[in-house]
Amino acid sequence: MKIRYLLLHAYGTGGTIRTVMNQANTLVAAGHDIEIVSVIRHRDEIQFPLDDRVAVTSLIDGREARAGAQGWKEGLKNPEDVALAHTDPELVPAGEFGVRYFNRYVEVVVGAYLEGLTDGILVTTRPALNILAAHHAPRHLVRVAQEHMNLSVHRKDVVAAIQEYYPRFDAVAVLTHRDLEDYGKILPDTHLVRIPNAVHSMDQQPSDWSRKIAVAAGRLAPQKGFDMLIPAWAKVAERHPDWQLRIFGHGEKRAQLRALIEKHHLYNQVLLMGQTKALDDELTKSSMYVLSSRFEGLPMVMIEAMTHALPVVSFDCPTGPADVLTDGQEGMLVPAEDVDALAEALIRLMDDKALREKMGTAALETAQNYAPSAVHPQWETLFTELLTASGRD
Repeated sequence: MKIRYLLLHAYGTGGTIRTVMNQANTLVAAGHDIEIVSVIRHRDEIQFPLDDRVAVTSLIDGREARAGAQGWKEGLKNPEDVALAHTDPELVPAGEFGVRYFNRYVEVVVGAYLEGLTDGILVTTRPALNILAAHHAPRHLVRVAQEHMNLSVHRKDVVAAIQEYYPRFDAVAVLTHRDLEDYGKILPDTHLVRIPNAVHSMDQQPSDWSRKIAVAAGRLAPQKGFDMLIPAWAKVAERHPDWQLRIFGHGEKRAQLRALIEKHHLYNQVLLMGQTKALDDELTKSSMYVLSSRFEGLPMVMIEAMTHALPVVSFDCPTGPADVLTDGQEGMLVPAEDVDALAEALIRLMDDKALREKMGTAALETAQNYAPSAVHPQWETLFTELLTASGRD
């Protein structure tokens, strides 16, 4: 099978990018022809492990322009292109979380690429790209839309576009049972499937639960709730000043989070570690994982932490954590955005190494459900069924 994945920026470090590359690695190893297409390229190197047999192409190469995912605009020479690049998009809704990366020029470039496809399976990976594919991609392609966010977090204009455009797909894939229910209510006649994302590997060194380190990871953005985690840690530090919170990731809220650390005098207890390519090693060195998000799709870094036998303390946010965790088994779920409850749960695990070991062992067992060997055959089966049904196999 020829399978193309369309990503906004395949050279970034987000969870969607990582999970798509995990899928690509497994499918190319199974003998399929896999290509990853990046709308925008702003780095030389892919940031995650990717099989050399996976082809990678880009539609807009901005490496010679100013640094950053939008610096490519400065490299445009044609006045018409410059004007389009500074014109709001026509199809992508203003409420799409990544709308800042889209403009009329991007829409034209992506549309032209999609209209030129002649074969295979096209998988698009966010609402903006799903909408563009529904509008531009030829019907002779098998078209699959991936949704990595729960419907409840999308803004009204995005939901309206989902209702208009998603029925045109051969299948729409969602991550959780809750997602399947929610999308089903507004897309009753659309072929919906629930396929969770897979971790990149189950072959990880487990924690021994002895080090006084907790890890959190994700983009330093409001969604991830680190502005709530730091005040929670201030309460934790009163009881356990010898424990350390290490937050991995980069993003636009770094300065604000640094100021919050200083406000609570947590200079030695909370560290902003930046981006790392050795997160597996850092997880092995820790004794628990913390998820403080306001919302999630399926929290993949949390599940990656579970492959290291780490217990989890998480807000019961929409959606994802409760799809993976049972409170009191693999970790603790506390009410969403309840800073005091988050602190209390962290303290409880810090007080009890035997509890960390018990929950961490259960976490490792549950993580098996997200192993590549458990998840990726579901994609292969779906693609085969869609090709057969379309008569294009």
